[in-house]
Amino acid sequence: MLKSSYQSIKKYSFLLQQLVSRDFKVKYKRSVLGILWSLLYPILMMTVMAIVFSNVFKFSVPGVNYLVYLLTGLTFFNYFSEASNLAMSSVVGNFSLINKVYIPKYIFPLSKCLFVGINFFLTLIPLYIVILLTGTGVNVFHLLLPYAFLCLFLFTVGIGFILSTISVFMRDMFYIYGIIVMIWTYLTPIMYDISMISPSLQFLFKLNPLYQYINFAREIILFHQCPTLASFVVCGVSALVVFLLGIFVFRKNQDKFIYYV
Repeated sequence: MLKSSYQSIKKYSFLLQQLVSRDFKVKYKRSVLGILWSLLYPILMMTVMAIVFSNVFKFSVPGVNYLVYLLTGLTFFNYFSEASNLAMSSVVGNFSLINKVYIPKYIFPLSKCLFVGINFFLTLIPLYIVILLTGTGVNVFHLLLPYAFLCLFLFTVGIGFILSTISVFMRDMFYIYGIIVMIWTYLTPIMYDISMISPSLQFLFKLNPLYQYINFAREIILFHQCPTLASFVVCGVSALVVFLLGIFVFRKNQDKFIYYV
């Protein structure tokens, strides 16, 4: 399954590049600041949330800079939220194109995840600016961060395949998923430290793959240490399982999409 999927992606790589390029141009079309919004938006959002949670709700994380803690979580979670939302509507939104010519349908959710991935890497610029300005510093373990990015990407693509499949058969998913993401946001320790949760419930929170990817990055960025072998395994296995599940669900149902235009 993986081999055939890779060969198909390689075959249609040009089309994939064009779809990503189209999305990128459409997003910043007639925008005065253009691509700068990818840098300004996370900074502005981080500033507002940092003020609210550190001053109003008095959130803090012992031993680390709260701004860096918050922005690291937001950077990862926002990628997942935006990419999965766009991937969910990608097949339905391209039905007119699918009806005219043969295009492998998986191209659409995959292109959305790649497109948001460009913005994700742009948001790393303000993240590292904050890391340097706050004195958090950079260490050799930062070279391991691409592993966390890869796991996050595979997990998001898998979720994107599943959501795009469900949304074809049930359009209510567009509204339901908005609620799911909101709940998911609060169940992921982004603004708060997991130590604030009752020890009896922490195990349930740690079952959340997004927590594992964010915590992997925080171990490196905030605590200047290499994540444990268990962290590598949990992140890799969870990402691969969801990715393969997404491919299976999508491939099993894609031939039925045409009947639900």
